Amino acid sequence: MPTRRSFLTGLLASGLAPYASWADAGSPAYLAAAKVPSGGFALFGLSAAGARLFEIPLPGRGHAAAAHPSRPLAVAFARRPGHFALVIDCATGETVRRLDTPDGSHFYGHGVFSADGGVLFTTENDYETGRGMIGVWDAAGGFARLGAIPSGGVGPHELRLMPDGGTLVIANGGIETHPDAGRQKLNIPFMRPNLSYVSFDGALVDKVEPPEDWHKNSMRHIAVNGDGLVAIACQWQGAMTEVPPLLATHRLGEKLEFHALGPRAEAELQGYLGSVAFSGGGDEIAVTGPRGGMAFVTDADGRVSRRLDQRDICGVAPGQAGFVFTTGEGQVLADSGAAHDMATHDCAWDNHLVPII
Repeated sequence: MPTRRSFLTGLLASGLAPYASWADAGSPAYLAAAKVPSGGFALFGLSAAGARLFEIPLPGRGHAAAAHPSRPLAVAFARRPGHFALVIDCATGETVRRLDTPDGSHFYGHGVFSADGGVLFTTENDYETGRGMIGVWDAAGGFARLGAIPSGGVGPHELRLMPDGGTLVIANGGIETHPDAGRQKLNIPFMRPNLSYVSFDGALVDKVEPPEDWHKNSMRHIAVNGDGLVAIACQWQGAMTEVPPLLATHRLGEKLEFHALGPRAEAELQGYLGSVAFSGGGDEIAVTGPRGGMAFVTDADGRVSRRLDQRDICGVAPGQAGFVFTTGEGQVLADSGAAHDMATHDCAWDNHLVPII
């Protein structure tokens, strides 16, 4: 008679052993980093209604997280320049692995899993050469580092998986930094942001840049809808008297399109968008401006349909209808034509609200 142990051993050998799922972590809809009342930092799991499902301490300020598509694993990234990326089992709260970049590089705050969850990609700065790189990690094999591929530019920040499942789209902010200079930006007069599409083997598929006059419009955060349209949230590094449009959209193989949010909106936003998301149906885009205390919702062509005024609003993700937003004052807001407060927590949410799909 086979024992339970021998049965599980056979399952493991055959690759059929059951893994924990997100249900084992309470079926969260979102991940978000926050500062807690003690002065420390944590990664939270939130329900679709904004309820707190778990809270896992972090060693420093978190920025964004990458959620595994099926297992309750999150990779929590430090704020740029990132000195930690922790693989966390959200069902147990335990750190499974700490990821370390090679000497001379650091993380840039974001990562994404392949569609099957077998590979993790991370944005990184090779600060000795000033090159942007994408770290490649074997998520199916204990998160061993497999190597790195060029990001297609300088200062890669957010990256996303394209619908074809084999291409990454990367927002290269164009800003050169070095840990010795902290968060100082070293090349503003000469910066060249771009949006790059890179295959898993490192081939550059396509690249677009802002017009020359807008070369200080750092492309920082991106979202992708189901038919491959990319929305880009920018952060202007020039004079506040000449802020260009901060929202752009792009489709692979076509030209980059910029969309003004209103006659004085970009100036009121202080040249800064914090996050961007598509609605669940992909027909609306939301961008947030924490410095201006406002968010905008547009259609897929960038035409503004509504504006939300809310102090320190930054995190945004698709909701059950419309969008869900988070603020630095602990609020979780739902918007489906009009915003309302779903929940308020005793914490200060950081920049991003990460959906678990």
